[in-house]
Amino acid sequence: MQKLWKDNRGLFLFIAGMMMFRSAIADWNDVPTGSMLPTITEGDRITINKMAYGLRVPFTGQLITEAHSPERGDIVVFDSVAADKRLVKRVVGLPGDKVAMHNHRLIINGEALAYKELGDRLFIEELADRPHKVRIDQANGPLANFETVTVPADQYLVLGDNRSHSADSRVYGFIPQQELRGRAGKVAISFDYENYFLPRSDRFAKDLD
Repeated sequence: MQKLWKDNRGLFLFIAGMMMFRSAIADWNDVPTGSMLPTITEGDRITINKMAYGLRVPFTGQLITEAHSPERGDIVVFDSVAADKRLVKRVVGLPGDKVAMHNHRLIINGEALAYKELGDRLFIEELADRPHKVRIDQANGPLANFETVTVPADQYLVLGDNRSHSADSRVYGFIPQQELRGRAGKVAISFDYENYFLPRSDRFAKDLD
């Protein structure tokens, strides 16, 4: 073992450093489902800024610095205890907000958001100063409505942009601050599952709105 360490010490230190970097500073995450369509599609590998909401001890969820709060419209990556897996969703409700949904249209603190129809089930949702596309397949589907809820302190209400087909806060409830692992930034690379996993050139380094 001593000889193995001596002969490969540089490689081992590099691997350890990369693992710590990915755990605490920045990482990438694959997206296997369409719950964030049209913003994120199946096969995207997205970059994650893991310092966006505070620096954590590598390989743990323990914060070293003070926690930073997401902004409305952020696309967040979090380890959901309720879902028992890592999820990627958009923050729509901040602590203290009163949020409701009627036919997939959001009402935040008593004000209904504006929606512009683009066709082919796509709409522009005017969420604060972060307008973005959402997809609505069923205006009156099972996830289309919920009565007014108040977001608790240190928790967030998150939704997928594919509103008719996303298991999010409507299914798993509010997201605690401590479950947040970072903010999504860009599409690093995307593979087309229906075309022999070939890279999609049009999605390379694409910003996530």
